[in-house]
Order: sequence, then C-alpha cells, then structure tokens
Amino acid sequence: MKIAIIIYGPPGSGKGTQAQLLADKLGLIHFDTGKYIEQVVHNSANKKNKIIQEQRRLFDSGALCEPSWVLNIVKEKVGQLAASGLGVVFSGSPRTLFESFGSKKQKGLIAVLENYYNKKNISVFFIDIPSSESLQRNGSRLMCSVCGTQVLNKVFKFKGLKLLKCPFCGGKLYRRSLDKPEIIKIRIEEYKKRTMLIAKELKKCGYRIVHINGKPLPSKVNQSILKWVLK
Repeated sequence: MKIAIIIYGPPGSGKGTQAQLLADKLGLIHFDTGKYIEQVVHNSANKKNKIIQEQRRLFDSGALCEPSWVLNIVKEKVGQLAASGLGVVFSGSPRTLFESFGSKKQKGLIAVLENYYNKKNISVFFIDIPSSESLQRNGSRLMCSVCGTQVLNKVFKFKGLKLLKCPFCGGKLYRRSLDKPEIIKIRIEEYKKRTMLIAKELKKCGYRIVHINGKPLPSKVNQSILKWVLK
C-alpha cells in the first residue's frame, strides 16, 4: 500500500510494536527513528565525528537530539525509501515542530511525505497511556542482543519464572540505557513539551488526529488502528 502512517506515544506505549505489526500486515516499511538515531550515534565508525558524538551525549542522557540534525538524517533515509514507491510507517517521528514542518530554508518531513504519498494518504495516531504505566513498562523491559525482541520481564515474574535468556532465540538479554527510571521521566516530559505540540499544528493543516487507548493487549490496540487505516 502506498500510504504513510505516523504513530506517536510516550515511552513504553507500544508505538514501535504497533508500527511493526502494521508493516507486516500491510506490506509497509517500519521506520523507527529512535532506533535509527541509536544506530547512527552508537556506530563505531562515527567515533571521531564530533557532531554525531555530541548528538550521542544528548541521546544517552534521555534528551531529544538537535532537530536540525535529526531532520537531515531522517529525510535522507526516508527519501530513499519513499522514492522506491513503498509505503512507510513511523513510530515516534517526526518528534518536533521543526522536524515536522521545517523552516523557510528547509522542508520538514510532513512536506516530504505529502510530496511522495499525497496528504490524503497520510494517517496520524496517538497511542495514549498514563505516565505511571509508561514508567512501569519501561522499567521491566529487556532487549535481546541477538534478535532485538523486546521482552517485558514482569510477565515472567508474574508466572514465577526467572528470565535469563530471550524466550524466542535464547540470546543474551540486556536493559537499554534509556530505560532507567530517571531517564524515562525526562523522556516523558520531553514528549509532553515538544512532541504533543505537533498535534495542534497538524490539525491546523487539516489532518485528522486519532487517539488510541494503549492499555489493552497489543493485538487489540492493533485492531483499533487498522479500523481507521482501512476505512
């Protein structure tokens, strides 16, 4: 499907999971901006790049990287995907007003998407969960170093099991530096202050913003999103 879907939500809301489910079901490319930035700033080949290392310090502290830098690397990558004619789904991107709408000198990501997909084929969703739920989910999340699967440790604790390896591939599990409570709180505030402002501007531009309850099981949340996408 030649469409573009944007999914927003606080840390732990499951936006990445939902984006991947939509990508699998609809044949879209899942572009996770957070993971892409993480790959760029933690790439050993960029150790001597002063600009990227400065962005890494921001990223690892839980703050958002500089919008102008993010916009440049995201537009370049997205342009390559969109030019191929494939549909795309974003999880958490664009994350600021500048990344979304750019400036007089630089186009924002929304304008780029409109150019490739047409405004009518762009859908925007916000997955809503309380801050307390965000802290709880992120605090129990582990990542597999092999297959990259996210695992909620609290599910296994509830069943009386001690999780030592990835239940899917047996790989080593680790906790992301971004999932520390003090950093999660910073990320939640950043989300509220900067990302949520985008919704107001999108509405002014004629976009319909769809809010989705993120507390049910991922399958239920996905069904709610699909109902809107396939209308």
